[in-house]
Amino acid sequence: MESITTLTVARRYADAVSAKDFAAVAGMFAEDIVWHQPGDNAVSGTYRGMAAVNGMLGAQMAATQGTFELRLTGDPMVNGALAAMPVRFSARRDGAEMAMDGVDLLRVEGDKIMEVWLFSADQHAEDAFWGAG
Repeated sequence: MESITTLTVARRYADAVSAKDFAAVAGMFAEDIVWHQPGDNAVSGTYRGMAAVNGMLGAQMAATQGTFELRLTGDPMVNGALAAMPVRFSARRDGAEMAMDGVDLLRVEGDKIMEVWLFSADQHAEDAFWGAG
């Protein structure tokens, strides 16, 4: 049963992010969510709590003037409470463009996302896009 719930939450999350429905995304987060943003750039780091995560996501959307996009490139893969999702993400910012593959890994409990790890195919390019931390 747990993997069905995990898969359902992962798909709902991917659909909401793709639709840029960030109110729905925020509603899927546990109050004490932990988000691991990779790299060495202005948005890198570990964010703890719904307010911190939503603030970081809002800052990304503001910096990219809403051009940040993410879509699934394959089906989510589930192992118990974990869901790995192959994604393609892109954005434009200050004349720069970024588009690459990645993996979003979610840890789900019940119907809430407890923890998120992001992986980028070209972390150096992503770091350059977001700028120094």
